[in-house]
Amino acid sequence: DQAHVSDAQGTVELENGNFNFTFPNPKNVSEFSVTLFKGREKKEICALHLSKERVIHESNVTYCQTQNSSSSTTFILKNLERKHTDVYTYCLEIFLPPPYIDCCLKETYLYIPGKFNNCFSLGFVSWIIISLIIFSISCVCCVVVCCLRNKNQKCESNSHEYNSEYMPMAAVNAAKKTRI
Repeated sequence: DQAHVSDAQGTVELENGNFNFTFPNPKNVSEFSVTLFKGREKKEICALHLSKERVIHESNVTYCQTQNSSSSTTFILKNLERKHTDVYTYCLEIFLPPPYIDCCLKETYLYIPGKFNNCFSLGFVSWIIISLIIFSISCVCCVVVCCLRNKNQKCESNSHEYNSEYMPMAAVNAAKKTRI
């Protein structure tokens, strides 16, 4: 049996906010490694090395995890932000049986628009701030109106004193001046 590298028509799916890169495992191979690179400079972000004895998962970033089954390998990219927009490349290395094969099978461009829930939370926070400002302005206006009303009532009570010297006596109309 010869090592067989299929066309590797992997899939990229968006599921629960995570991107899943799923690729079929090579057939008739006892030891291989799959790697996910980011960018044109091909920075390694995730890798999986599989042999008969063990499976080794590697991740150089916090947002990438690997899953392996008997038929496929999946790279799961979680909590992506706008800065993660880039080209992602899937590469396969076959170690056993010989000959050694190294090939990059799939290149995918991911555009991450940003977190959608930020729009809601920023809008919600701004409405709370606006509401608090309006409430505080209303409270200040109410306090000013109450103070002015109390001051006005004091002035009216003082204006009824026609002759403050004769306060205990009955109010007397001012004497009329006679015309000559």
